[in-house]
Amino acid sequence: MIKAIVATFIAGIFVGLTLLWLEYTYFIPVYNPKVPPPLPVSIRPCAAGQVFRDYLQDGSLGPEMVIIPAGRFQMGDIQGQGDSDERPVHWVSIERFAMGRYEVTFAEYDRFAMMTGAKKTYDQGWGRNNRPVINVSLADAYTYTEWLTRQTGHQYRLPMEAEWEYAARAKTTTQYWWGEDMGFYHANCDGCGSRWDNKKTAMVGSFAANSFSLYDMLGNVYEWTCSKYEKRYTGKEQSCLSKHNTDNLWVLRGGSWYSLPGYIRVSARFRKNLTHHDSTVGFRLVSILTMSQFNN
Repeated sequence: MIKAIVATFIAGIFVGLTLLWLEYTYFIPVYNPKVPPPLPVSIRPCAAGQVFRDYLQDGSLGPEMVIIPAGRFQMGDIQGQGDSDERPVHWVSIERFAMGRYEVTFAEYDRFAMMTGAKKTYDQGWGRNNRPVINVSLADAYTYTEWLTRQTGHQYRLPMEAEWEYAARAKTTTQYWWGEDMGFYHANCDGCGSRWDNKKTAMVGSFAANSFSLYDMLGNVYEWTCSKYEKRYTGKEQSCLSKHNTDNLWVLRGGSWYSLPGYIRVSARFRKNLTHHDSTVGFRLVSILTMSQFNN
């Protein structure tokens, strides 16, 4: 009798251990999957001219951004050779901010479209990848910046008109950031001396950057701003207009591959409505900087 009890006890232990081994070997890995590691946190530099990229939610990197220093500049037609809407010339103070090193590319916009189901824009048969995205309306650009803000946890938007001119001038007072004259092969426009002139867009970064390390600020594609257009400067150039103000005109800057040299001057202004889009229009990003974001 005692032997039977001991044998039963030993058999029970053996069966129990066997069941535990089976559970830990086959069942626990199935029902207790590994916890994914947290997404990397973007650390932003603080020095002017430094480049950074924020992480998206899938761990990939967003567009390249450059730290633009704070400063004060004269905005408008300093030389007196432009249109009446480039006046009055006035002083503007700008806080430090980050700006897209390049115009937003097809590769960047197509990723947004694929992740959100938004419609991809037409490339005119010129190619996509690192060419600036074109045929984007202001509404499209606003939607992209809102998506990027959600993806990164950092605020992105379009540049205010004053921020755009400050960044394009890069501490210069001439008609173009490189000097008073158009010269040769500084940009892509109708008369800039490049192989893309009056034909199509160039790949971003095909020309030298200005002293703020920004490429293609003049020519290639018009760039949307978030500012309301007015026939004379009254202060609206230093603010953003909500996309819900559909009856207004917004400012575009920089000229395009199709523009004559006079229209890619740093002070030249253009305006379109919220839904306008064509093969000369793209956009560039701005991101707001806060002290808590800096890598000290």
